[in-house]
Amino acid sequence: MRDLDETDLRILSLLAENARRPYSEIGEEVGLSGPAVSDRVTRLQEAGIIRNFTIDVDRSELRAGVPVLIRVQTGAIDQLRERLREADPVEHVFVTAEGGVQFYARAEARNVRTWVESLLDGIDATYSVTLVEQAEWTPSIEGLEFALTCAECGNTVDTEGETTRIDGDVYHFCCPSCLDRFESRYRQFEESA
Repeated sequence: MRDLDETDLRILSLLAENARRPYSEIGEEVGLSGPAVSDRVTRLQEAGIIRNFTIDVDRSELRAGVPVLIRVQTGAIDQLRERLREADPVEHVFVTAEGGVQFYARAEARNVRTWVESLLDGIDATYSVTLVEQAEWTPSIEGLEFALTCAECGNTVDTEGETTRIDGDVYHFCCPSCLDRFESRYRQFEESA
């Protein structure tokens, strides 16, 4: 297991700015060949650091409704999150430390209240709606440090750590003993299933 180096962080930063940037262009920025950048991106994906590549669609250009920020207080957070995940107008969902839910969406101006109430149907909740004048999404990794977490004990994985693939999933461990305990328990569960 190796730590992320400055080159990995710079590659992540460049991909955060534009995930469609060619690897050869990224390679010029970081002093590597395109295939070397591709190998690093593949390793970052296998380690679970890069989960997917996506696009940021400016729905205002598509006339897809007015932007709203909706705050919800409810005890049924998981149920609400599932509904929001399936709602096309919802772009971002946030669960706050206080146990509330906030989400950003684009809704028809004349039907915002009706739409929100349909999302909350059967859920005991209170909500407020705020019209958003401007929204900006600027993904960045600048100033962040990445730390992998041990799948066995939850400690931070450093250069002494281990990485293994079990049944197609990648797991990270802080030490060989955590890896051994995890694999042993995993195999026991597998045998008893």
